[in-house]
Amino acid sequence: MPVKYKKNQLSRGAGVLLAVSSLPSNYGIGALGAEAFQFIDFLKSAGQKYWQVLPVGPTSYGDSPYQSFSAFAGNPYFIDLDILIDETLITLDEVQSYDWGSSAVDVDYAKIFESRFKILHTAFHKSKHINTKAYRAFCKENAYWLNDYSLYMALKFQFENHSWLLWPDEIRFHRTEAVKTYTDLLKGEIDFWKFCQFKFFEQWHKVKQYANENSIKIIGDIPIYVALDSADVWTHSTLFQLDAERRPIKVAGVPPDAFSKDGQLWGNPLYDWSTMEQSGFDWWKKRMEYSVKIYDIIRIDHFIGVVRYYAIPAGESTAVNGSWQTGPGIKLTDAIDSAIGDAQIIAEDLGVVVPAVKKLLKKTGYPGMKVMQFGFDDNPTNEHLPCNYTSNMVVYGGTHDNETLVGHFTDMKSKDAQYAKKYLDVKKKKNIPNAIIRAGYASVANTVIFQAQDILSLPNNCRMNFPSTIGTNWRWRLHKGQLTVRLAQKLSELVEVYGR
Repeated sequence: MPVKYKKNQLSRGAGVLLAVSSLPSNYGIGALGAEAFQFIDFLKSAGQKYWQVLPVGPTSYGDSPYQSFSAFAGNPYFIDLDILIDETLITLDEVQSYDWGSSAVDVDYAKIFESRFKILHTAFHKSKHINTKAYRAFCKENAYWLNDYSLYMALKFQFENHSWLLWPDEIRFHRTEAVKTYTDLLKGEIDFWKFCQFKFFEQWHKVKQYANENSIKIIGDIPIYVALDSADVWTHSTLFQLDAERRPIKVAGVPPDAFSKDGQLWGNPLYDWSTMEQSGFDWWKKRMEYSVKIYDIIRIDHFIGVVRYYAIPAGESTAVNGSWQTGPGIKLTDAIDSAIGDAQIIAEDLGVVVPAVKKLLKKTGYPGMKVMQFGFDDNPTNEHLPCNYTSNMVVYGGTHDNETLVGHFTDMKSKDAQYAKKYLDVKKKKNIPNAIIRAGYASVANTVIFQAQDILSLPNNCRMNFPSTIGTNWRWRLHKGQLTVRLAQKLSELVEVYGR
């Protein structure tokens, strides 16, 4: 057990949470081009060790990176168009002929959806990739998921972007003959979706290599669950709690709490853990093997679900009528550890942490999380306060689901604000956010991560996500040049003073 603990404990350092979609670009959404490399330069100059991203999979309805068409594929939106221009696969005039949205700091997903695949089709038809050694190697290396995902996406567009549950029965049930028939029928489109993955990972690996060369580790984020409308559920239906018609029996979420009287109804299909265990958790092993190829450190979202998960009967309109069920626990984490080599895990253990979760974290050595925003409720024993931290944990000012620090502490209760000022030794409420950042850096926790919005002292209109809502989330983007030399110097000074 001590060996595991040493392996999983992150080295002392600091980092920034920034979604790829939030990088600046001329074409509506962040991408894996020059701005990604410039962000890495900023991190290096700021003395940072970590870049944490949100999940990078292709997004579906609602645009959430936590609801993806695949647990393996990359998001074609992130393919940098300027690189494709340099490769003469498209022209600047072609790119500029599309409407990418009217705001440089907001992602208009409807316009991205209408335009991105059209310009990528243009690049695909000009590309000579299909006969290259690199492309053949990519297809072979990723055969476990690439063929299924590419067929799935071709079928989605064939059937007007409907979920696979609404496809004709022969292909909805993934019958062998139907799969063969549609694979032949849609060969051109299947090749297009493979091309998109090839270009995504070609660009991603160059970004990751540059980060690693500059001593920056990338923290990836993987949702514990997959979306119902995904290649994973369509292809591997026996691994999920589905009925004879392949519809969910129970779905994922979390129960009512102080923040939500109805709880959160996520709607993801739940795993059939007993079936997964019979295969030695093979699907999870392959998922983790894939993850360690693209990330240095893997954050497992809703890690609590490994120990116990909340099951809501399908068809419910809220999460009120769910029940707790027992998860696979250490059987799954042992399988994960067998698949990840020297990579490290962060366990997102926020929420009601039962003793069994704490016991599993102790056995695995995985660092859990603390959120500084949650600490200031006039209770000195609050586990999210810096005075109660231990070394093996990852501390955040706030996550993608939280308010910005400025927004949170502007609107907080007077009593809590008074306590925060006393704790942080500041005179004015407006000084609390910067004092929070300093306190995080000064803490004993090995790793501290702040959102880009928080190191920039931005208000709540720059918030990334409002849980349990759709339509206005995942849209915030940086201005070009917003991450300044002065800001890098400020962070670098904190790194130096507090040994990060």
